[in-house]
Amino acid sequence: MHPRTLLAAIAAALIAAAGAPAAAAQPTYRQGEDIFIETGVEAPDRTPTWYASVVAQPYAPVFEMLATRGTQGRYYPYTYPVTLKDIIRWHGHDCEGLTHAANAAAVAFRILFPDGIIDRSVLWGITGDSPCWSDAVAFLTGARVQYGNLGFFRDKRYGHALVLYREDTQQAVLATWKKGINNIPGEPVVLPEAITWQPKVTMADVERLKDAVKKAGGEPTPYQVDQMRYQQWVHLNDILSRPLEQSYQARVLENFRWADWIDPGKAVPNPIVRSDTRLKNYPYRGRPIEGPKQGIDR
Repeated sequence: MHPRTLLAAIAAALIAAAGAPAAAAQPTYRQGEDIFIETGVEAPDRTPTWYASVVAQPYAPVFEMLATRGTQGRYYPYTYPVTLKDIIRWHGHDCEGLTHAANAAAVAFRILFPDGIIDRSVLWGITGDSPCWSDAVAFLTGARVQYGNLGFFRDKRYGHALVLYREDTQQAVLATWKKGINNIPGEPVVLPEAITWQPKVTMADVERLKDAVKKAGGEPTPYQVDQMRYQQWVHLNDILSRPLEQSYQARVLENFRWADWIDPGKAVPNPIVRSDTRLKNYPYRGRPIEGPKQGIDR
């Protein structure tokens, strides 16, 4: 079979598997057994700036990312760190939605990757329509609409939640905020837990302001614009001053089916087959090249 045909068949099988009930599966690799990846070899960028002041808070998440070496290369033996500052630069501005999504993803990743090494080559993601939440998920997972592995919730109640799916282990995790830090008027919290701490800015105050801004028809007062930004800044600093599990919740989705969760009207009907990570586990040469007389080791 031609390599390109084989690659397309593999991709189709993965998509079909995601639409079927998830059975137990083996991870792509086992850290410390068949692969040895060093983490913490680069200091994360936690220096606060005017566009990323919350990054210095004690519980602002740091993600240890595993990448592949160049185009169609093997796994690197090291991870690189990603912080809220990196996500903000990519998204274009800091905002509460981006930080909430990153925090929820961090809680989900602790279930999906208990060794703390986040392999973006095996991740799929589902979010609501929010540009902040969907950008955070796209950045952290590498999932994209054109590859068929970034979807949007069919059920609009999940607007400020996310699902992360790990294709090699076929495990899916739903994550969102806890009741008490949710601040979208009229939207439910889709998991049952609530916070046990008292926010400095109550969500009732935030919702009242957001509702007033919405009713202003795109013309809020200058004071309302400033007040909304200030409330968001206080709220995020408040959240990141304590462990994320106090504010966010996650659970494993049993018998997960991708097609049951996504809005088919927002999916690409013929996704592009991604090929740049297909050799991540490729075997190494049996011996190094010794010189011109040996020719090229094939």
